Amino acid sequence: MSVPFFFEPNLVNTNLPFVLSETTSKHCVQVLRMKVGQPLNLTDGRGNLFNASLLSADKQKSVALIEKTSFTPQSNTCNSIGISLLKNADRFEWMLEKITEIGIIDIYPLICKRTEHQRFRYERMQQILVAAMLQSEQVWLPILHEPIDVMQLINTAKHLQKLIAHCEEDSKNTINNLPATSNSLILIGPEGDFTPEEISLAKSKAFLPVSLGNTRLRTETAGVVAITLLANRS
Repeated sequence: MSVPFFFEPNLVNTNLPFVLSETTSKHCVQVLRMKVGQPLNLTDGRGNLFNASLLSADKQKSVALIEKTSFTPQSNTCNSIGISLLKNADRFEWMLEKITEIGIIDIYPLICKRTEHQRFRYERMQQILVAAMLQSEQVWLPILHEPIDVMQLINTAKHLQKLIAHCEEDSKNTINNLPATSNSLILIGPEGDFTPEEISLAKSKAFLPVSLGNTRLRTETAGVVAITLLANRS
């Protein structure tokens, strides 16, 4: 049986007993029905893994004892995505879940000229990232930024490798043929694609046009494909 995995952002590296959050406590006691002495794993989402055991089981304030700590550095190839908000929020949430499972560092929700829906429930989206991180047993929580105008991100991005996936006829690179770098950003547009002006500005700011395959993809599918391709470069 696998050891349960929980997110505790305020956890520090200490051998002292740690009072678990009410969310974690409730899940331990009411959902998993854990008993005193049972093991659990905790992460702060910043690379630290804490192996612990349950000292007391209370649905509001369970206590754990940290027995071992380890640190996993971020990958040498850190990938970020800027992707348009979608009219269907469920599809955007599905995409967030999947790219977190694959591995992502920064997520920039984009407001583009053709973005149809600009409502953004930050706390809910953050919860989806946490759940996906725990499900995939990772120790780095992606940074979720507030929505940003695509033109602003294009003008301010400092990433070593900057890519844009669009549907216009253009000379495009294949991601697998591009070298992996320590810091990449890819932009994915809305259902109606980026405008010619957005594409032109991106290219003037050293964004390389890239292809995601021979078929036209939904925005959320394109996001998952893009991060998969970036994550699997040698």
